Amino acid sequence: MAGFSGNQSDISYEEFHPTVLYCSRVRDARLTYYHSHSILEIAYILSGKGQYLIDGVTYDVKQGDLLVCNPGVMHQSIITNPSDPTLEFVAGITDLHFLNMEPNSLTLPNGPVLSLSNEVKREISRCCYEIIDENMAPQSGRYYLVQAQMMKILILLYRAVAEKPRDEVVGVPFESYSKSYVVQKIIQYLKSNYSQHISLDGIAQNMYLSPVYISKIFKEKTGDSPINYLIQIRLAKAKEMLEENRGSIRTIAAQVGYDDVYHFSKLFKKYYGVSPLYYRKAAIDTE
Repeated sequence: MAGFSGNQSDISYEEFHPTVLYCSRVRDARLTYYHSHSILEIAYILSGKGQYLIDGVTYDVKQGDLLVCNPGVMHQSIITNPSDPTLEFVAGITDLHFLNMEPNSLTLPNGPVLSLSNEVKREISRCCYEIIDENMAPQSGRYYLVQAQMMKILILLYRAVAEKPRDEVVGVPFESYSKSYVVQKIIQYLKSNYSQHISLDGIAQNMYLSPVYISKIFKEKTGDSPINYLIQIRLAKAKEMLEENRGSIRTIAAQVGYDDVYHFSKLFKKYYGVSPLYYRKAAIDTE
């Protein structure tokens, strides 16, 4: 059986097995203060535009930028738009020693803000949301899956810094990709949790994004609001249950997320033109 070719320690002085101290702790700029760490911290901008104060210098940051705060580096997010603050995916890592760099550090050539190619942004964004998914529904082996995604992120960053960048891949612009990916994750969340109590704030909290940003991109990509989309999912499921005569109207309403059977019936009639009771009777009569 053929093994890997080349030096397996070609990026690190020791076995590449970093410890992830925290990961997917998404930070809202309104909650931060000027501080430093004894470990490596990276922050990936998930949404919005803002600023970062790093060792006394202010940097403009935007979606897709990645910030590296090495041990001892003072840093703080700065609010530039209070109604839609910059949100960041934040991770703290230790037990790391890249070649030709200090321990627990990632040395950047042009300051602490790393601008990445669209291809690398897409990969890092995908890794971040995979980690978020793992932390939303903890299962056995979660740490190792999170660690694997973080290792991929770190390797991508090392390549971006230490190796000559490849020509940009022609394809979907990162901003368009990122929005589509987020909307896809929101739809998956709605389809998996339609029977639960869901609000726009709850969706935003689970997606680690702001309600304003979520509403904007969801409308842009689907032509509808997240809540209206949720209503359609619920009523389609209720329609299916009525056709199969699965329980009372009240029971079906509760199973698709409505405690108020009157509100459910009103919505159903608005969308389908008939009451749930009439729809079930008609469905049974045609069998």
